[in-house]
Amino acid sequence: MDALQALGTPELIALAAALGWASGLRLYAVLAFTGLAGYAGWVELPPGLQVLQHPALLAGSGFMLFVEFFADKIPGLDSLWDLVHTVVRIPAGAALAAGVFGADQATAAMLAALLGGTLAATSHAAKATTRAAANTSPEPFSNIGLSLLGDMAVPSVLWLAFEQPLLAMVVVAMSVVVMLVVVWLLSKFLVRLWARLKTLYGLAPSTPV
Repeated sequence: MDALQALGTPELIALAAALGWASGLRLYAVLAFTGLAGYAGWVELPPGLQVLQHPALLAGSGFMLFVEFFADKIPGLDSLWDLVHTVVRIPAGAALAAGVFGADQATAAMLAALLGGTLAATSHAAKATTRAAANTSPEPFSNIGLSLLGDMAVPSVLWLAFEQPLLAMVVVAMSVVVMLVVVWLLSKFLVRLWARLKTLYGLAPSTPV
């Protein structure tokens, strides 16, 4: 029985949502963990995702996961890494979500791509904004703590998507709401900080009292 027959619609939607959301945080972890789970026989991946379990792709995603694990914990470098991956994570999240349904279900795959890309964009924006705000503090521990939180969140949500799909959808939905609030609040903070720095260093005229 193939994966599309083994997994019902709720399970497929949950998997697409989890892959999209997690890609915005840790794309290479998503590729490596999902591919490893399929390669080891822990789960049966949908046909559109089975390429992830190819040994060559596993080696490449595993190497990039190793690099990202350390790059994401260095203040300054983490924000640069996020900036570079803005053009990578969002389309990758859309492609992974579409791969859940495959080419045989073009309409569902297109809807999944929109869902995955939107979720990837949301989680990526929240991650990048949070890390940029954390970089305004001289201590490195907040960066490391936030990075470790992401390290734990991604495999946890992927596991839920396979084992408890309905719970996974609830978790992703709640996290999206929280992330949107975080982006809104921290964006205002960063804008105020940038305006203050411009005034402090003479890049903009100070507002008369």
